[in-house]
Amino acid sequence: MNKAFKFRIYPSDTQKTLIHMTIGHNRFLWNKMLEEKQKHYELNKTILYNRPAQYKENYPWLKDIDSLSLANTQLNLEKAFRQFFSRKQDIPKFHSKKQDYGYTTNLVNNNIVLKKGFIKLPKLGEVKIKQHRTIPNEMTLKGVTVSKTSTGKYYVSILCEYQKEIKKQVVKDSIGLDFSMTHFYVDHQGFKLDYPTDIQTDFKKLRILQRSLSRRIKGSSNYNKKVLDIALLHERIRHKRDDFIHKLSYAITKRYDLVSVESLNLIEMSKTNPYYAKQVSRFGWARFVSCLKYKLEKEGKTLVMMDKWYPSSKLCSECGEIHTELKLSNRMFECPNCNTNLDRDHNAAININKEGLRQYKLAFE
Repeated sequence: MNKAFKFRIYPSDTQKTLIHMTIGHNRFLWNKMLEEKQKHYELNKTILYNRPAQYKENYPWLKDIDSLSLANTQLNLEKAFRQFFSRKQDIPKFHSKKQDYGYTTNLVNNNIVLKKGFIKLPKLGEVKIKQHRTIPNEMTLKGVTVSKTSTGKYYVSILCEYQKEIKKQVVKDSIGLDFSMTHFYVDHQGFKLDYPTDIQTDFKKLRILQRSLSRRIKGSSNYNKKVLDIALLHERIRHKRDDFIHKLSYAITKRYDLVSVESLNLIEMSKTNPYYAKQVSRFGWARFVSCLKYKLEKEGKTLVMMDKWYPSSKLCSECGEIHTELKLSNRMFECPNCNTNLDRDHNAAININKEGLRQYKLAFE
C-alpha cells in the first residue's frame, strides 16, 4: 500500500530558481510531447510513443534538471492518454504558465534522504523542511513531488510504501448518504449535515474581494495585491474544506462498516443550474467520496456506489412504488400507494442504504 505525507519546505533563493526552472522544463516537455502525439494521431491514427531523451539533442537545456522528473512527466502523459481512450477523462490538455503543476522524482541510489529539519532532493541538495508528523519506520520511501502554490509557498509530498494485512470486516452497521444541495448530505436516519458556517462566511468575504478586484486596473500594484489576497483566501478555504472532509470521512469510517452513496455526474448537474454549479464546486462532494473510499478500504470496510440511473429519489422506501412524475421542485415525497410522507432526500437515503446492503450481500455472501 502507498501513503503520502505532505510537508512545507523553505528553499533558498537559488533553490527556488531551480524549482521554477524544473517546473518550467517539465511543462515544456509535456506540451511538446502532447503536440507531437496529437499531430501523429491525426495523420496516422496511431499512438506515438515519444521519449524525453529524443528531445535533449534539440533542447540541451533539458539536461540541466533532474532527468527522473522528465521521465515522470512522460509517464503521466501516457497515463492521461490511457484514461482518455478508456473514456475515464477528457483528452489531455496543454499546461499553462499561469499554473504550477509541480514535478515528481523517484528514489534512486539514495538521492532522496529525509533528515532532521532537512530533506535532500536531487539537484536541490538539502532543503529546510517543517516536518509536523513522523513517518513510521516500517514505511519505505519511493519518491517525492515538489509543488508551489499561488501564494508563493513550497511543499513536498513524500510517497511511502508499506505492507498491511487487511481483514474484511463483518457488516454490523451501515449508512446511506444522499447528496443534497441545501445540506452536505442527508443520511437514511433523516439526519441532515449542514455545510460548515465558517467556510460559508469565507465565501462571502471572497465575493467582496472579487468585486474589489474588478475595480482595479489590471497589472497595477493594487491589482496584484488584491490578487494575492484572493489567493490567500482561496487557500484558507481549501484547507478548511480538506480538514472538514477528512475529519468527517474518518468519523464515518470508524462508526460504520458499510457506506452507500450515489454515483453522480456532478459536471452535468452543475450545467443545469448556476446555483448547483456553485454548491458542487464549493464543498467537494467528489473529494469526500474519494476520501471515504480509501479510508474504508484501509480498514477492511466497504463503499458501495449506486448506479447513476438508480431511481433513489423516485422510489418509495416503504412499498417500492416508482413515481416517475416526481419533479425536482417537489421537496417532499408523498406516495399515493401507501401514504408515505417523507422528506425527498431522506427517502432517497433510505433507498440508497437498502440497495447498498442488497448489493453487498450479493457480492460477498
